[in-house]
Formats: sequence, C-alpha cells, structure tokens
Amino acid sequence: MLEENTDSKKTESSLKSPQGGALNFSFPKKEKLTNKKLFEALFTEGKSLREFPLKLIYLKTDFKEKVPIKVAVVAPKKKFKTAVQRNRIKRLLREAYRLNKPLIFNNIEGNYAFIFLYLGKKTPSFDEVDSAMKKLLGTFLNKEFHEKID
Repeated sequence: MLEENTDSKKTESSLKSPQGGALNFSFPKKEKLTNKKLFEALFTEGKSLREFPLKLIYLKTDFKEKVPIKVAVVAPKKKFKTAVQRNRIKRLLREAYRLNKPLIFNNIEGNYAFIFLYLGKKTPSFDEVDSAMKKLLGTFLNKEFHEKID
C-alpha cells in the first residue's frame, strides 16, 4: 500500500512572502492580455526594454478587472517555422513570468500591459529564459519606479 507523505511536500501555494502573506504563483486568465486594441497600442506607443534573448514592451493603462498587469508572450514565426517550437518558447516565457511575477506585483503602482518577445535564433533552455526574465523585470522596476531589488 502506498502512503503519501503530505508533510514533507511543500507546494508553491504554501510558500510565504517576507511580509507574511502567501505568494501567488498562478497565471489566471484575467491576467492574460487579449484586447486587440491594447495589443496594437503596445506596439505603437509602448516603451521597450531588452535583455537578450527577451524584449519587454510595456504600457501604462487601465483595466476593468482589478489586476495590476496583463501579459502576452510572442515567439516569431519567421525564425521558428513549426508551431511546436513556437509553443514551447511561449510555454517557457509564461512559466518564467509566472515564477517571477511576485517581484513585480509587490513593487508596482498602477496598471500595465506587457508583451514579452523572444528574440533568439534557437530554442532556449528554461534557465536562459528565467535569468533573462529576472533581469528584465528588475530593469523595469528600476526604470519605472527607481527601486533597487535583489
């Protein structure tokens, strides 16, 4: 008979932030950028930051939903011909954002729309994407809010 030891398993939902609240590592549907006009406005009016192999395009906006950030991820069809490659890159980008979003959520004021673009020529490893995502989010905070984070 198999017994499951739940005490030794630590789930993401049980992790605590330094302020005492539970960290939220989810990426619900309401945080996904789906508005076509806002998507186009990001490309025309948005500011951008780069940390190879990622590019962040962001714009301060207002949403009906009470979420501070809405996010979209993009992998170029020109460089990655098959949908399998593009979907893998987008999955990696979403996962890296999901794991690092507490850095942003705890330190911003106002609402923002983000697009993460993948700029590389080959399919990346998760470690490459994750480290670039951390640097990119840190750069965004420093530029917009002039705060120093770890």
